[in-house]
Amino acid sequence: MNIIIAGDGKVGSTLTRQLTQEGYNVTVIDSDAKVLQSSVERYDVISVHGNCAAMRVLQQAGVMEADLLIAATSEDEINLLCCTTAHGLNPKLHTIARIRNPEYTEQIYKMRDIFGLSMAINPEKQAAAEIERLLKYPGFLRRDVFAKGRTEIVELRVDKNSKLLGVRLADMPGIIKCRVLICAVLRNGSALVPNSGDFTFQENDRIFVTAPTKDLTILLKNLGIITRRVRQVMVCGGGRVSFYLASALEHSGISVQIIEKDYDRCLDLSGMLPNTAIIHGDCSDLELLESEGVSQCDALVTMTGEDELNMIISLWAGSAGVPQVITKLGHASNRSIIDSLNLGSVVCPKELCVNNILRYVRAMQNQTGAAVSVHTIADGQVEAMEFLVDENTKHCGTQLKYLNPKSNVLLASITHGPKTEIPNGESMYHLGDTVVVVTTDRGAIRQLNDIFA
Repeated sequence: MNIIIAGDGKVGSTLTRQLTQEGYNVTVIDSDAKVLQSSVERYDVISVHGNCAAMRVLQQAGVMEADLLIAATSEDEINLLCCTTAHGLNPKLHTIARIRNPEYTEQIYKMRDIFGLSMAINPEKQAAAEIERLLKYPGFLRRDVFAKGRTEIVELRVDKNSKLLGVRLADMPGIIKCRVLICAVLRNGSALVPNSGDFTFQENDRIFVTAPTKDLTILLKNLGIITRRVRQVMVCGGGRVSFYLASALEHSGISVQIIEKDYDRCLDLSGMLPNTAIIHGDCSDLELLESEGVSQCDALVTMTGEDELNMIISLWAGSAGVPQVITKLGHASNRSIIDSLNLGSVVCPKELCVNNILRYVRAMQNQTGAAVSVHTIADGQVEAMEFLVDENTKHCGTQLKYLNPKSNVLLASITHGPKTEIPNGESMYHLGDTVVVVTTDRGAIRQLNDIFA
């Protein structure tokens, strides 16, 4: 498959790395020659220097032979014009545009055919939706939803007070008193897939648990993780993610405070968010946070434009006893350092954006039996994929104990209509079921039949 990436910034370079690793033919367009040279030196790509919205540049990049164009420059208008021009030159071309301005949301939806858009991606809106999910289940560091919300993979940390510290995997059911599956453990920066009942949890392990959504409350309760409904949230920073999050929380009846140091931005937010308290001030002023009642909040979300400031505020909030802390990071590449800090849940809009685009690319590559959804967990070292069992799926109605899946593949859950089960040797899947598969071999599983040896 031939793919053009317009814009070689944070999202563009991450996509370039991932797509070249998976064997796609990638051409990168950017107006900065130095940035392009860096990509050419690191990856097997073709580079084109110039304005990605110009017809001549797109033709030079091979738009007529391309299957997909991803416009991920820093300017929404350039991304739109790039997709529209490219689609006009090649009507069979699939196009994806990163659109961040909330003012364009409605017209992108209504006029996507006119713009020639196959899909529009809004990283900030996706990040806000992720944070909203985390606020609904305090106690989890991350939640990935499958099977139309019936099953989830959630992330927990084993700290010094955890009931799981020093516990063998075989003894875990006696503690949590519900059926779950440990599909991955992140230990000292490396992902492990427990394959023995003697596997023992250690302090600072990050564990990824598959469970039906209805069992999550039981899991938290029996682990002694106190949860309560979030009623008051303080947000540090008044950027786009904060706007999207506050809009969603307003509709849920949750009280929101946004602290923003730019006065003009405060005025804009107060006009757009009538039920949100907008406070003009500097988030780095801890006395201001205390005077505004951070100790009475159920959750603190740090979303300034500076990763370092977000991390410092989150560390302070954790030590001050704020029940739930969520940290937005623009750069989350050095996870070993991030994991050593008590930052609560970490959300990276760039990673969410890239994962959604990769799912679309893989669906294009293999239309029949393609994954319904793809999530990366364990700092990108493990993939969790949701598949629909169709008429081409092998071994329907066969008990799992008689099958021979690949060694690095785990069947995490099977959903039959409204019922989700954590599979055992007696389990089987049938036509129309949803199966969630976890693998450490990223990009190798494109359809459900690929899991078999």
